[in-house]
Amino acid sequence: MNNNNGATMTRRGLLGATAAVGAVLAVGRTASAAPAVDAQLPTGNYRIDLHAHFLPPEYRSALLSHGYVTIGGYPTPTWSPEAALDFMDRYGIGAQALSVSDPGVSFLRGREANDLARYCNTYAANLFQQHPTRFGAFAVLPMPDVAASIAEAEYALDTLHLDGVVLLSAYDGIYLGDPRFDPLMAVLNARGAYVFVHPASIPGDAKPESPIPDFVEEFTFDTTRAATLMIATETLTRFPNIRFQLAHAGGTLPFLSHRIGLAAQTPIADLWPAGVQRLSVLDVKNRVNRFFYDTALSPAPPSMTSVLAVTSKDHVVFGSDWPFSQATLLESGDPQPELSETFSAADRVEIERTNPLRELPRLSAVLGG
Repeated sequence: MNNNNGATMTRRGLLGATAAVGAVLAVGRTASAAPAVDAQLPTGNYRIDLHAHFLPPEYRSALLSHGYVTIGGYPTPTWSPEAALDFMDRYGIGAQALSVSDPGVSFLRGREANDLARYCNTYAANLFQQHPTRFGAFAVLPMPDVAASIAEAEYALDTLHLDGVVLLSAYDGIYLGDPRFDPLMAVLNARGAYVFVHPASIPGDAKPESPIPDFVEEFTFDTTRAATLMIATETLTRFPNIRFQLAHAGGTLPFLSHRIGLAAQTPIADLWPAGVQRLSVLDVKNRVNRFFYDTALSPAPPSMTSVLAVTSKDHVVFGSDWPFSQATLLESGDPQPELSETFSAADRVEIERTNPLRELPRLSAVLGG
């Protein structure tokens, strides 16, 4: 399992992880203090947040009881609808499409995983009733059990009417794009599903030792691995009705896109699955620009200009990564002023509202477009 946070973590290890997170986020606060608020932006709660997490009570308890005191190196946060609404109101966010972060429910197996997924998805659907204009949700599935995940996806999308699904970049070391996941992709494709791809933690014995928390670097690398395999196995072209959103500006995919295309023309392509064609630089470009890229923890020009080098701004969507970003979002106002260094005010409204609502028709209908 992908538990590098595990039950064996010592108190010293947790304190070390917390200190490392604090140091990283302190740098982030310093770096993000300079950009001024764009006076041309709308007032009020106009933003739609497509990268926002929730930890319902029973889910968070299950995480902690299985040793997940950190997620990606970040201390497992608390969450409540009231805290989420307060955060949204402070930062001009009208609605959040909630999702479960890493590790999903994959730290469990069988009926336990199925039941916890159903609990999270039903909890989200109930929020629609309590706060119809403030929340959407992406369903968590009991992966890597494909059959159970198909059943839960059908229930979550067809009965609960959630807005899409969230999938981790990998399950037990098997990445999205692997043909073993094709039956699930076929079900999602038939429904034209919106799929939010979130990175998964790498097991501690499968990566170099580093004091840097996984969410800083490793998460971006794992998103890249999943996206690259989906390109290589033609997941995007074989299941064209699925719209995939990549977390954190696509990880390192925009930067590496040309290099991936070049690699496909070398003997390394001989290692790809049988029957999969060798991709050219143009093939990779045509696939990379089909992903959606969110701004979570990645609003600054180095990330956003890289995204715009591989796709158009109509494939960029706003994401806050709250509550995992809460240490950097303690006040109110513009949650990502750095976006104004790359985009005009009109562009930002497109990214922060128009694009998200276009992709989530149920939420758009509730909000009146």
